[in-house]
Amino acid sequence: MSSPTDKTLRADAARNRRLVLDVAREQLREHGRTPPMKTIAELAGVGVGTVYRHFPTHEALLEALGDDGMQRLVAACRAAADEPDPVAGFERIVEYVLRGQLADPGIATILAAPDNECGAPPPVAARLGAAVDHLLARARETGAVRTDICADDIRRLLVGLAHAARPVADDDRRVRLYLRFFLDGLRPPPEG
Repeated sequence: MSSPTDKTLRADAARNRRLVLDVAREQLREHGRTPPMKTIAELAGVGVGTVYRHFPTHEALLEALGDDGMQRLVAACRAAADEPDPVAGFERIVEYVLRGQLADPGIATILAAPDNECGAPPPVAARLGAAVDHLLARARETGAVRTDICADDIRRLLVGLAHAARPVADDDRRVRLYLRFFLDGLRPPPEG
């Protein structure tokens, strides 16, 4: 399902949509969650009907918040799949997904959200998962990544890693250290 963009909406509708997204993004950044739709409408200075017209569900609002960043993640993941060294490509995208969550609360929200009522992730998250799965399979073939982990495990673990790294997100040395611990944990256990 495609969402309307500012280019396909009337000027006032596009402005209202941007206002709602800006308020929701700011609330997410400040409080770690978005308030009820009624509160978002009040803060944006629009009617609650306007909010629901653009975002029929809270899930649709959250998906819109992170959609641009998620599209960039998917593109980066697909580009990493073309890297000759599959392990370097996999590690690069793991870092990109972590840093994307730290920089964009919309991405973090989409990745942390449980599957929707139908048991499926939002379409953009599903595309990212498929791209990560492809990279993961290539990295596994080299023996550099354990075989008992899947793309959804990577997503869940990266959500946790982003949560742990958020307080030190401005300290690149610490973020890299956490990332190294994460990647080292994905290696197959030594045979003994």
